Amino acid sequence: MAANNRRMSGKKGAQVGSGGQRRRGLEGKGPTPPAEMRKGHAKQRAAAAKARRAQGGRPQQRRGGGRSTSELVVGRNPVVEALREGVPASTLYVQQFIDNDERVREALQLAAERGGINLMEAPRPELDRMTNGLNHQGLVLQVPPYEYAHPEDLLDAAADEGEDPLVVALDGVTDPRNLGAVVRSVSAFGGHGVVVPERRSAGMTAGAWKTSAGTAARTPVARATNLTRTLEAYKKAGLTVVGLAADGEVELGDLEALAGPVAIVVGSEGKGLSRLVGETCDFRVRIPMPGGAESLNAGVAAGIVLYEAARRRR
Repeated sequence: MAANNRRMSGKKGAQVGSGGQRRRGLEGKGPTPPAEMRKGHAKQRAAAAKARRAQGGRPQQRRGGGRSTSELVVGRNPVVEALREGVPASTLYVQQFIDNDERVREALQLAAERGGINLMEAPRPELDRMTNGLNHQGLVLQVPPYEYAHPEDLLDAAADEGEDPLVVALDGVTDPRNLGAVVRSVSAFGGHGVVVPERRSAGMTAGAWKTSAGTAARTPVARATNLTRTLEAYKKAGLTVVGLAADGEVELGDLEALAGPVAIVVGSEGKGLSRLVGETCDFRVRIPMPGGAESLNAGVAAGIVLYEAARRRR
């Protein structure tokens, strides 16, 4: 009963003190430090990466991203178009006793004007064997293996130019024409290169070269053994990794990170970003489409985001 009386009374008993914690909590933590000093912030990662490069310098040797296999362009029209677009070529094979029509003459002229392309005459059975029986029409152009860059080379290129890295990575994009279009956009908007996975991805074929409209000659394409690990390495180097997704949490126009070091990840038109790559991204960004289209192909989507990044960097 005595306990009940104590509960009903208005008197308070002795209480344990806060030890000054409430008073100290009201004092605040002082002014917010600049972004370069906040742990985990993109600018802090960038500043740390710049300091590491300044202290250790550039690596003297780095294993490259490997080489593709050589490729054959087969048929009169494809050969002429490849030569017109500046696709690299090592040898032009011409069938013996071929009908010397306009396309054959143009192919020979273009190869001679460019220089560095061997002209070889071969019997039809030999060309049939080379092309596995394809309808070569007497003209076969050999495209040499493409020399891929290492993913870190793209960061070094940006450092050499005194610029924040601007890189595009492709996740699950298998159409070489999309790769060529992305290379062209990266070149147009001042990017430093493109990263593609080693497996299940488009490579720098003759089709990609043609779509790039010659920009592949000055815009490096790097090949990553594991795209997720490459993106993690980019984050440690100070880049913000931005993935494009139709259901992204951030709208493109609100993404301030595009003004700094950034890697833009573009997925396939059908499947989008893979799960692991999507989880690696710092932001998942959506492109507003008032017209109601469900998605954009990789080349168009990359071009839109690269334009926004270039606009913010002026």
